[in-house]
Order: sequence, then structure tokens, then C-alpha cells
Amino acid sequence: MEQLDNSGRRRMLASTGGIVALAGLGHVARAHAASAPAAAAPAAAGAPAAKPLPAYAAWKDADSLIVHSANTIETKRTAFGSGVITPTNRLFVRNNISPPSENIVKDPDSWKLEVSGVGKPRSFTVAELKTLGLAAVPMVLQCSGNGRAWFPSKPSGTQWTVGAAGCVIFTGVPVKAVLDAVGGMADGMVYMTGTGGEEIPAGIDAKDVMVERSVPVSAVKDAILAWEINGQPLPLAHGGPLRLVIPGYTGVNSVKYIKHLAFTKEQSPAKIQQTGYRFAPVGGKGDPTQASIWEMPPKSWINYPSDPGKTVKAGQVQISGVAMGGMSAATSIEVSVNGGKDWQKAQFVGPDLGPYAWREFVLSAKLEPGTHQLASRCTNADGKSQPEERLENNRGYINNSWRDHMVEIKVA
Repeated sequence: MEQLDNSGRRRMLASTGGIVALAGLGHVARAHAASAPAAAAPAAAGAPAAKPLPAYAAWKDADSLIVHSANTIETKRTAFGSGVITPTNRLFVRNNISPPSENIVKDPDSWKLEVSGVGKPRSFTVAELKTLGLAAVPMVLQCSGNGRAWFPSKPSGTQWTVGAAGCVIFTGVPVKAVLDAVGGMADGMVYMTGTGGEEIPAGIDAKDVMVERSVPVSAVKDAILAWEINGQPLPLAHGGPLRLVIPGYTGVNSVKYIKHLAFTKEQSPAKIQQTGYRFAPVGGKGDPTQASIWEMPPKSWINYPSDPGKTVKAGQVQISGVAMGGMSAATSIEVSVNGGKDWQKAQFVGPDLGPYAWREFVLSAKLEPGTHQLASRCTNADGKSQPEERLENNRGYINNSWRDHMVEIKVA
């Protein structure tokens, strides 16, 4: 649980309109130009200076982000705003290894994708993929380790709280349309395997560092090969020029810079598949017998009030946040103002963008002076509810505990 104070009152905005309009809702919180590099905010006296944005993400809004490292950048809890769609310049960044050269996004239509494990194996340029079909998928993009900071075992990896997630619109060609163009999947294939286009340093076994992930072929149903995000060409920071996008699955499975899409009988031999991203017990190591980190469960958290160091004015307060259903739509949301002792039904606001997108919610509550613990929990269309406790595991994956995501505020 975060202990946070907050002051001021932000009015919840019920978003309306089409998907294209939603993609531009960056003004709902603080609008910043995405075209120019943003300088980091000056550090408070005695505090360490904020890390600068890496060059490939220099166009992002530094004031809305926490730079953990050149490959891990988190959205501040206070920066999500009230729009359904997360502005791209505030969206988190997570790379398992350093991204390729910026040169690959200078002529995105020429990027090549090899397709195998199908009736007629062949390669496609992005320009050719654009002739096969088009789909726009609103969805939650979330790092597998989002919420890791609250694991008491202090697992290795970036100590994300809520900011390794966002709701975006990816646009591209359905994988099903690509399969139609190559004579369908070959017989007996069990997995869809994507290989990223990161550069592998010389002298290193590629399997040790390459980003290659396998998911069950059932994921083909809604998967796309995307070249746009929020109506703009996919930037290098988010996998451009081409990214495999698998709605409902954690972000590592949506392989960036994809250069090879294979349908396979076995999972990838890469370390990231065989031993990485597994539900290993605390103190143990990942191995292929353990469940892979694939599907996301239902999850929610409160974004307002959550601004640290300030106090909420007593009276009627609009408590708001976001809720996601994971593999099916979020259908109900509850809020507690007393640490989970009592729950009240909150309401979803704004447009419903489909089962894979998150929903904004609000509860209007009268808060008396004192300390309040605010929590939220959601249930999805499959009847799965957000649990009170996290599922302990060695790397701090898939934390959807409502208690961990609870915030403590002071009201006066």
C-alpha cells in the first residue's frame, strides 16, 4: 500500500466521442508537446536529480514519467489523467534489451517480416501487410512486473508501482488475415512465436538474450501486427516499425520490432521463454514446468486522490481510477474508503472501448477529516474478481492485489 496525501479536487470528465478523438485526450491532465524533447523537472533541494529520458524516448513528457533506467520508464500515478486513452508521450517504456537503431523507423514500410509454420511460408514488407487488412484494437498494455514494488520478498527487476501500464489503441493487420494470405497454419502447430529485431552483440549466445516469445495459438483470434499507436506511426520506443500485439496478455508477449512470426509445435528455446517470465516460487528459479506469464487477470487502482504530500479537503470527493478485466471486460467495480472493511459500488464513466481496454470509474463519497485508506476491486465478465492478496512468486509478476494498490490519504 502507498501512503499518499493529496489536495485539490479534480473533476472527473466523462469522455465521449470516437476512437480517433479519444487518442488525443492528453489535455485532460497536463498537455505537453510530444514533438520536442522534454527536460526533466528540477530536483528538490537535497534530492537526487531525476534521470534524463534516453534519446529514443526524448520526445516524451518528462514531468509525467519516472526514469528508472534507459530501458524502464514509468508513468506517474498522478499523470494518467481522466481520459480513457493514455497519451503516447506519457506511456511507460519497457525493453528487455536495448532497442535497435532509430534507422529502422525512418522507412517503416520497408521493414520485413518472415512468416513460417504455414502453408506457404514467405516474407512481407510492412507495405505489403497494409494491403491485407486493417483493425484497431483498444487495449491495456501492461508490463508483467507492474506492481512489483509491493512484494515483500523484494524481487529483482524494476520496482514498478502502477505506472508500467496504459490503455492505448494499436492499429494494424489481423494475424488471421496474414494466415489467410499464406494458406493457413501448418498442421499440428500449438504456439504462435514472435521474434524481435533487437541487435544481438557478437560473442553472445542469441538464445540467452533474444526476445522471442511463444503463446498458445488461441491468441491468434484477436492478435494484430501493428504499425500505429493512438493514430500515429509506431515509434521505436514502443516497437516500431512493426509490433506483434496480443490483447489480454502481458506486454512481454507483444513482441517489439517483430521480424519473424512462426507457428510452432514447441515453445521458443530462448531463455526469456524457457526460464524467464515463469511463476517460480520465492527463492526458486524459473523452469519450463512452471506456468508461463501470459494472460492478465482483473485489476484496478485509484488515481485520484493519490498525489503525495498534500491534503484532501473534507467533504464530497470524487474518487476515481481505472479498472481492467484482463481476458474479458471489467463488468463491476467497488471502492472502499476504510481499507476494505466496507465496499460501495462505483460507476463506470466514459466510453466502453471493448473487453481489452480499461474503464474509468468514479465514486462520489463524503470524506470526514482524518486518515482514509482508499481501495478498489473489480470483477470481469468471466466472474473473476481482484483478490485481496498478491500471488507470491520469485520475480514479482502479475500483482493484482487490491490491498497492495490501496492508497492512504489525509483529509482536513
